[in-house]
Amino acid sequence: MRNGVTFVKMHGAGNDFVVLDGRARAIAVAQDDALRIADRHRGVGCDQIVLIESADDADAFMRILNADGSESAACGNATRCVAALLAAENGARQVSIRTNAGILQATIKGPNLVEVDMGEPRFDWSDIPLVEPADTASLRLAMGPVASPAACSMGNPHATFFVDDLKHLSVDTLGPALERARIFPQRANIGFARIDAPDRIRLRVWERGVGMTLACGSGACAALVNAHRRGLASRHADIEMDGGILSVTWRNDNHVLMEGPVVIAFEGTLAPEMLVA
Repeated sequence: MRNGVTFVKMHGAGNDFVVLDGRARAIAVAQDDALRIADRHRGVGCDQIVLIESADDADAFMRILNADGSESAACGNATRCVAALLAAENGARQVSIRTNAGILQATIKGPNLVEVDMGEPRFDWSDIPLVEPADTASLRLAMGPVASPAACSMGNPHATFFVDDLKHLSVDTLGPALERARIFPQRANIGFARIDAPDRIRLRVWERGVGMTLACGSGACAALVNAHRRGLASRHADIEMDGGILSVTWRNDNHVLMEGPVVIAFEGTLAPEMLVA
């Protein structure tokens, strides 16, 4: 039965999610279901649909579906939101969440404030992945006014372009074209970063399978990591995005920590026609 499937609408710095709890009762969300739910005019509206399931080796398993129905292995802001829900259930400050990118550890830092250990960034061309060997610190990729991004994997593929002017950059045009550039066989999240100081970065992200988002947690991590690799930033920075600020630290043990706000916007019940698979 599909009747009475409840959801929680949450966001992390404006990056918004429809969260479904499938631990007590299995919930199947097909690609067409995800498209309907994510539709901002005919559905609930969100950047990603997040399905919480049971896990033997963690507090829960988290499955992530993008607004276009494709699946993503990692999402930093969604991890923080799910961690807040799980912590509220048992009063714990530490939460472990299994994803398709591995187990992520989250810490409740304060009211509506969660930090997640996003693990270690990967830089080999095959890990991102790219179609062929390349210097991932400076790819031979250019389009219009942007060129030579740095690329890494934060559980999903990211390319960060460093620019002087974000205000007049046509991100809506460049983003979808670069997402599907030949060099990215699985597409990529495309970040456009302006370095304001060694510890402050202004960032806009075109997310693979979603489009422009108000914030992207893994994109913020990638921006800090890639900026430090290029000698443009320190190992810690506040990443200012359209929806708010995320604090990112690339520790000396190679783990990347990302901290930011989580908010429950509302709760509801999906109409039966939203889940018809």
